[in-house]
Amino acid sequence: MTLVKFKRRPFRNLITQDFFDMDDFFDNRAWVRDMLPDSFWNGKRSEPALNIKETDDHFEIELAAPGFQKKDFEVTIDDGCLNIAAEKSQSKEEKEDKFTRREFSYNSFERSLQLPDNVKHEEIKAAYKDGILSFNLAKKEEAKKTPPKKVQIG
Repeated sequence: MTLVKFKRRPFRNLITQDFFDMDDFFDNRAWVRDMLPDSFWNGKRSEPALNIKETDDHFEIELAAPGFQKKDFEVTIDDGCLNIAAEKSQSKEEKEDKFTRREFSYNSFERSLQLPDNVKHEEIKAAYKDGILSFNLAKKEEAKKTPPKKVQIG
């Protein structure tokens, strides 16, 4: 019998997870990481941290996005995906006698989450407070857990 080193399969978690991050799936493919170790294609993008919590009747999603305002976000639901994008730019110019000083900044991100089938798309609520973009996704009635029922044996 020969022992063979185990290799992780890049698609192994897709079947068992309710949510998966589409950006993470396409950006962190095993074949890209392993083939191009020093390439600029492997550069890390700035992506906000994401927490997902499931309760009996809803999902809670929190996305850390400090420095943005409500108007900077665009949230859409398309083909079963929750798409979150934000873009912010600032520029400042000072002119004095012999010099001009210009400063500018640009920040953006996009995240996409595949929604489970048991989410009510029409009842998704979002709020932005203290740098945290939060979502509340209600579950459909048939998806809610019911307490176990004891069956009497006669």
